[in-house]
Amino acid sequence: MRKFYGEKIEMKNILRNRDIFIFKTQRCGIIFHNMQVDYSKLWARYKEMGHKNKTDLIEMAGISTNILAKLTKGEFISMDSIQRICKALNCDVGDICVINKVEGNS
Repeated sequence: MRKFYGEKIEMKNILRNRDIFIFKTQRCGIIFHNMQVDYSKLWARYKEMGHKNKTDLIEMAGISTNILAKLTKGEFISMDSIQRICKALNCDVGDICVINKVEGNS
């Protein structure tokens, strides 16, 4: 059991991989099941702007090193972090990431 915002939530079927994140909760019924996030559009846009070092994004967008690590690994990040990145790069969410369904075992 883990506490989120004062509520007890049973965490089931958690699988963290470079490409797959499975998360089921009873709190709000949101399920990310066999989904993969692709940030290649972010890095292409970042390169187009003339930036070479990914760590410059930390200062530009005001994100943490942990968020940058998750971006590099292709893991899910919060909408707040996505909003900061979009604001820094002057773009929309669809310009920096794509969420794909992964075929395979569920």
